Amino acid sequence: MKLGMVGLPNVGKSTLFNALTNAGAESANYPFCTIEPNVGIVSVPDERLDKLAEMYSPEKFTPATLEFVDIAGLVKGASKGEGLGNKFLSNIREVDAVVHVVRCFENDNIIHVDGSIDPARDIETIDLELIFADVELIERKLDRTKKALKGDKGLAAMVEFLEGLKEHLENGGAARAFPMTEEQSEFIKDTPLLSMKPVIYAANMSDDDFRNDLSKNANYNKVCEIAKKQGAAVLPVCAQLEAEIADMDDEDKQMFLADLGLEISGLDRIIKEGYALLGLISYLTAGPTEVRAWTITKGTKAPQAAGKIHSDFEKGFIRAEVVSFSDLMECGSMNVAKEKGLVRLEGKDYVMQDGDVVLFRFNV
Repeated sequence: MKLGMVGLPNVGKSTLFNALTNAGAESANYPFCTIEPNVGIVSVPDERLDKLAEMYSPEKFTPATLEFVDIAGLVKGASKGEGLGNKFLSNIREVDAVVHVVRCFENDNIIHVDGSIDPARDIETIDLELIFADVELIERKLDRTKKALKGDKGLAAMVEFLEGLKEHLENGGAARAFPMTEEQSEFIKDTPLLSMKPVIYAANMSDDDFRNDLSKNANYNKVCEIAKKQGAAVLPVCAQLEAEIADMDDEDKQMFLADLGLEISGLDRIIKEGYALLGLISYLTAGPTEVRAWTITKGTKAPQAAGKIHSDFEKGFIRAEVVSFSDLMECGSMNVAKEKGLVRLEGKDYVMQDGDVVLFRFNV
């Protein structure tokens, strides 16, 4: 999973990126201190994997990973090339989902590019730049399809759909909010629309605001209202606090989070929302050689899940030996789980479930 962090300059985006990834990206009080996108790869925390490691004491421990891409601050006119906008927009095309960092804190020492704090205006600025870039893509696709229509009348439905989508975008609507059937979504499968990507709004607050009653925070409430209309997720965060947490050991981190009334860090919360947004789950493989988590989409069948490990596993798939993580933990070992009949033999039509512990049998 690759998450792109976007936002206006000086909203705390690179500070949050550093805190989440410890990647050491430059962070400064002026626009465009991030030019090339910074990339940080973090392990996806999974207590199930830790438990399996205790059970097997494996030679190798491999959690799933998440890639964060810190994309430079966008400004008005980015879709027309302002502020190196075209370059930054192309970086967004490569990610699976967007973490939009919105400034919800007041600080006279950190300059806002528009001179004041207004989350609604800031969100609209970013949204419109992504939408404007999408309009250009759809216009080009529509022109090509209309020309092809003269020789293939079967393209009429695609033309009608593209015209409706273009109008929707021109009215300021994101592509992800445009109703479309599965067949219609195939029309734009090869068109990387920026406003089609799922969004998590990270409402970046001051230390004091984050510790207090969020329901009384006007800026945070504005972000929540917008997200509700869009069907997007919102996570209140404090980049300053996340930076402090990043330098702590696990014991101190848990105590600090408990003092804040939180169970997990901002990183863990963003990962959790990212998985939910993208419809991702993990299955697990375990043994004395390696304990590992594999990320797949919900609805993936056993052969395709096996293909995540190696293409030969999918080509020569015979069956999957599956036990749920909870059953395995309750039994204490795979042998006991087998004795109790809890290890199932599943075929090609089996749909993988989150937390399945699997051994694939194949023959190539």
